[in-house]
Amino acid sequence: MSVLPSDLTYMRTLMANVVLIGSPGSEEWVLVDAGVGTFSDNIAEEAKERFRSEKPRAIVLTHGHFDHVGSLQGLLERWNVPVYAHEKELPYLTGKADYPEADPSVGGGLLASISPLYPHKGIDISQRVQALPSDGSIPALPDWRWIHTPGHTEGHVSLFRDADRVIVAGDAFITVKQESAFAVLMQEEEIHGPPAYFTFDWQDAWNSVKKLEALKPQAAITGHGVPMFGNQLRQGLASLAQDFDRIAIPKNNSYVT
Repeated sequence: MSVLPSDLTYMRTLMANVVLIGSPGSEEWVLVDAGVGTFSDNIAEEAKERFRSEKPRAIVLTHGHFDHVGSLQGLLERWNVPVYAHEKELPYLTGKADYPEADPSVGGGLLASISPLYPHKGIDISQRVQALPSDGSIPALPDWRWIHTPGHTEGHVSLFRDADRVIVAGDAFITVKQESAFAVLMQEEEIHGPPAYFTFDWQDAWNSVKKLEALKPQAAITGHGVPMFGNQLRQGLASLAQDFDRIAIPKNNSYVT
């Protein structure tokens, strides 16, 4: 596989991707993540062009960091749809907890150095959000299942479709060096661990990469960067899983234990 299946597309919102799952022209589709703030109109326009219904059946969140829920409130003002997330992510989506502050000492890039400016407060969408089913199924996406991939956040999930081995990985791993503004601008394509400045449990993050590598995915859309395919994806993911401590884990980090 060297291109995305026809029922999958993604949209970049400044620094983070959202994913639209559904066949073009269909009335039934699902949005994964909601990108950074001020992009709700852009996401809705993209949906209007691609589908017969602008409104999705549901929104699924890989996690609740600011760059994955930034346009969520605006979208929920337009769409009366349910939002699903892992049960361990719910405190950050119901106003009960805030994420730890970012660590600017990691990564050596501009985006890492300014990370203390990024929002880390939780949001409150308690009227809309509910836990994903415990059996791994995803409402409105019968061909997909969710996989708990903690580390970047406690309740981070990735989505996987067994039929074609496509993964929507969120930030469990990404395909750009997110700490570097230059790499993000140029969308340099290479597999990396999760954004270091907002990753708080590195052992869990490593275990999550191993879990995803074992699936031998044919294609991946990640929360940052461009899609990757085939041997390049599998070899890069295998290298990351084997040498995560050397490749991904910062030598000095507030959250390394």
